[in-house]
Formats: sequence, structure tokens, C-alpha cells
Amino acid sequence: MKQERFIPRKIQVKTYSVKEVAELYCISNKTLKKWLTPFEKEIGERRGHFYNPKQVGIIFEKLGIPEIIILN
Repeated sequence: MKQERFIPRKIQVKTYSVKEVAELYCISNKTLKKWLTPFEKEIGERRGHFYNPKQVGIIFEKLGIPEIIILN
């Protein structure tokens, strides 16, 4: 049986693309959209494919900060 290691990582609140935010949570863009749907008014409209730092902060507040990577 393999032992899993949890490695904490520091996440910066900065401008992220939709793809980058989805990757932080290890989910698809489609799943991210579903998760964010209830918070659309609070997050606001993105600029193109990007969330600004304020929007990213709100996303982290609503979904929780992605904190760990599991390495097998």
C-alpha cells in the first residue's frame, strides 16, 4: 500500500484565468462554473477569461482556500 504525502502550498491572491482557478481545486472548468453559479453576483463579471485579485479573494472565501496537493 502506497503512503500518501500531503504537502502544503501557499496560494497567492492574484489574477488567475478560469483554467488556473479550476486547476487549483483539481476540477474541470465546467465544474468550477457550477460551483461558482450561486456566487455570481458577489464575484462579479470577469474580464475575458480572467478573475481579478478581488474576485479570486471572494472565490477563496466562498469555496475555501485550496491548501494541499496529494502526492502518491
